[in-house]
Amino acid sequence: MRARRAATVVISGGLLLTASPLAAPAQAKAAVPTITAKSGYVMDYDSGVSIYSKDAHTTRQMASTTKIATAITVLTTPGVDLNRKVTVKSSHRDYVIKQGGSTADLKPGDTLTVRQLLYGLMLPSGCDAAYALAEAFGTGNSPNERTRSFVAKMNAKAASLGLKKTKFDSFDGISQRGQNYTTAADLTKLARHAYANGTFRDIVKATSYKAPATTSTGAARTYTWYNTNKLLGSYSGATGVKTGTGTAAGPCLTFTASRNGKTYIGVLLNGAGRYDDAAKLLDYGFGSTSAKTMKLRTLPEGAQQD
Repeated sequence: MRARRAATVVISGGLLLTASPLAAPAQAKAAVPTITAKSGYVMDYDSGVSIYSKDAHTTRQMASTTKIATAITVLTTPGVDLNRKVTVKSSHRDYVIKQGGSTADLKPGDTLTVRQLLYGLMLPSGCDAAYALAEAFGTGNSPNERTRSFVAKMNAKAASLGLKKTKFDSFDGISQRGQNYTTAADLTKLARHAYANGTFRDIVKATSYKAPATTSTGAARTYTWYNTNKLLGSYSGATGVKTGTGTAAGPCLTFTASRNGKTYIGVLLNGAGRYDDAAKLLDYGFGSTSAKTMKLRTLPEGAQQD
């Protein structure tokens, strides 16, 4: 018996969709969503087959969605110890102040575990947490050498996944040379790889997290972080993944949701209506109408926005 061939459908506007028995949305006759984002891509998580694509192979800056690569580079380090202690340096905090980046509000001299720093990286999008992790997992005799080494590992990770249009020049998405870019398709594949890691999944689905730390004097301090991803707690079944916002990148979002044993994962790059876009694309996959009634979760006053 011959294998069924996938059909290529051309939608007005030049959008190409591949329809296959594995990837077809639950409601096959649903209209293809119109989104605000300049680039978008959604795939069936299990099969890896795309169900939606808009300008998905054009390179764009990705802002703090870069931190997906930061996190999974740490988590796939051979022999990684998530309970390893890392001490926050003044340089980590000074960097955030100088760059005006999002922060986990880490205090110099405080000691946290790698696991805690990963929460500080992914929930409030802490560039200080990113710096601390890059230094801890890079190699070299100086902070600059160690962070460069870590970024090289991020690029090696992208290369190992065949992401030919992805390049990192930073550990957090704050690009000094504009050489920190990806495509919606590449970033979705990276997010899919990261999401296969159980620790990563646990982190990105949390709407908040409390991290008890030890200060330089031996006293106790508790950090409370809130997830900048407002899709969590707003769209039924949403389980991640990461926001990003930058002057050149615009608002970005990597997202995933599961319902009735089906999971979709996707990316929006430079989209002013990223949450509505994500909800519409997920509805398209699930064959639902949740986007029409979705009310976004609000973050507490003073929480990081990204």
